[in-house]
Amino acid sequence: MIMYLEDYKRWLEADLEDSALTEELRSINGNDEEIKDRFAVALKFGTAGLRGVLGAGSNRMNIYVVRQATQGLANWVKTQGGKQLVAISYDSRINSDVFAKTAACVLAANGIQVRIYDALMPVPALSFATRFYGANAGIMVTASHNPAKYNGYKAYGPDGCQMTDEAADIVYAEIQKTDILTGAKMMGFEEGMKAGLIAYVGDDCKEALYDAIKARSVRPGICKTAGLKLVYSPLNGSGLVPVMRILKDIGITDITIVPEQQYPDGNFPTCPYPNPEIFEALRLGLELAEKSGADLMLATDPDADRVGIAMKCPDGSYELVSGNEVGVLLLDYICAGRKETGTMPDRAVAVKSIVSTPLADAVAAHYGVELRSVLTGFKWIGDQIARLEAAGEVDRFIFGFEESYGYLAGPYVRDKDAIIGSMLICEMAAYYRSIGSSLKQRMEEIYDQYGRYLNKVDSFEFPGLSGMDKMAGIMEGLRKDPPKEIGGCPVVKVTDFKKPEETGLPAANVLIYKLEGGAEVIVRPSGTEPKIKTYFTTLGKDLAEAQAQKDKLAEGLKPIFS
Repeated sequence: MIMYLEDYKRWLEADLEDSALTEELRSINGNDEEIKDRFAVALKFGTAGLRGVLGAGSNRMNIYVVRQATQGLANWVKTQGGKQLVAISYDSRINSDVFAKTAACVLAANGIQVRIYDALMPVPALSFATRFYGANAGIMVTASHNPAKYNGYKAYGPDGCQMTDEAADIVYAEIQKTDILTGAKMMGFEEGMKAGLIAYVGDDCKEALYDAIKARSVRPGICKTAGLKLVYSPLNGSGLVPVMRILKDIGITDITIVPEQQYPDGNFPTCPYPNPEIFEALRLGLELAEKSGADLMLATDPDADRVGIAMKCPDGSYELVSGNEVGVLLLDYICAGRKETGTMPDRAVAVKSIVSTPLADAVAAHYGVELRSVLTGFKWIGDQIARLEAAGEVDRFIFGFEESYGYLAGPYVRDKDAIIGSMLICEMAAYYRSIGSSLKQRMEEIYDQYGRYLNKVDSFEFPGLSGMDKMAGIMEGLRKDPPKEIGGCPVVKVTDFKKPEETGLPAANVLIYKLEGGAEVIVRPSGTEPKIKTYFTTLGKDLAEAQAQKDKLAEGLKPIFS
């Protein structure tokens, strides 16, 4: 019998604790495609942990996959010495709380101590708790901004950063040695609590996080008097409690929460794709902002590590602001504010990903700040903070960002943080309001000063089991036969990040094309979804010219991805 059919039969005949999984398995009996999709491969554990569609089988997110992954993690933790402790948090997704408690039970059964949040809390809270308790590892149950049918499991190292490649490889090897249905040790949650192995994260840890965030304020007190009017949406995720707490603490009281998106709901009924990068997720918030005349609308994604905004324009309309633009606005605000208040450290360092806008380089240079570019993935920004910390210079770090709406201003966590992002965006908006300006006006001033940069991202999807092979083939083709021109614009330099000797960075599946005239195109397969992303940077005398150039380049790339 074919292996995946054997696995299906074994699951079908097992006495599964989750009856919904058994029902699902019965419903696909005889359907080879559906069985193959669930059992032909297993979800692969990597530096971003696991992510997949909820359901039955080794290629789905369920309690058995979580148990197997956690047993693999436990085996690794037991070799690490230290406190033998793991921190756990979870967001609002379907079964996030179940998976978090399941992980706690496996760890406890292995004699490993657990500190788990007593209610959903976001990624930055997990990163903070991992560091606060001196844990060996952290687990965040989330699928970030994926559609509602997904869930996932992010694994963190003792530094509060997403797990390194080396550690993830060891954990994955241990997972593969663990039988998915019977191989994980288990202990009841209450039993684990009684034994003192499982405990809830304490108020001391929660308050220390809020204190650390507020300590990074650039102009403390500005929000108390500026009269900022805000609309906020947690997109039915984990941001509601921490974001509202921090905004109220800094003095913002005029906050309207989008009622349909206020409370945790893993079905995300009003935004099938709960991603603050896309208009549909922010539509209800924008409608509310227009009705109320708010200065600013902001939304955090389900695990509250990313934040998107819409700013009010002088004519009363609202404009969505890209992650690159918010990153540049924050970098400019932090640099100018710290210089003005005398809190800028000597030899200040900011960090961005290689796919984020070169406009940030120009802004950093203007303020005399060193800007480091790193591979995509916030763990590489965390790695730069760790290097500064190891040299006793962690205070030099002032800001890090990715174009995908992730921001961090301080070394207290090692992942992107929508709580501090929300605080600083609101503080920045309040400051500009207090001097008779606005976010929109400041953005235009930045463009006037440095040039009209345009940064856009296009994605090409490759679904199904053959999708990854097709993506690999495209990337191989681009390396074997590099394009001489894109959209009629000559390529003057190609940088292949699979060659660390050329880039000075770890190897990565990224290609950067510098074009005649200064434009740039980056091609990168997504690390978490079956898609290839293309990043465009164009520079024009105005937006129309920059957009026309981008359109021409995008048209030139289409045949490669068809």
